[in-house]
Amino acid sequence: MSAARPGRTHDNTAARHDHILARLRAAGLGALADLGFRGLDNDVLDPVIVTGFHASRTHKLTPGQKTANRVLAVGRAPVEHGFAHLKNWRILTKLRANPDRSTRLLRALLVLTNLEVNR
Repeated sequence: MSAARPGRTHDNTAARHDHILARLRAAGLGALADLGFRGLDNDVLDPVIVTGFHASRTHKLTPGQKTANRVLAVGRAPVEHGFAHLKNWRILTKLRANPDRSTRLLRALLVLTNLEVNR
């Protein structure tokens, strides 16, 4: 879990600040990401961040793109469930602390949540 940031921080900004792409490449890993991370990884030949396809009013998705989005959603579901479990800790809605201090709290809550969910 990366350091906590103010809620107004965009996904790409936080990823760039934490050097996520460089760390993933150095570890030989990749990541499945939501559409908020589009444009972060522009390396077409060796992508590290995989995002879905975006539809608009003028650009409809092809059946293949819809299937790719579904497959990506299935891979990301456990992560989204983890975030949902973290939100069960109602203290997070009232947390008004320095992001540096809240990072420790969030990491501890993540451990407790994993213990509770995996019972």
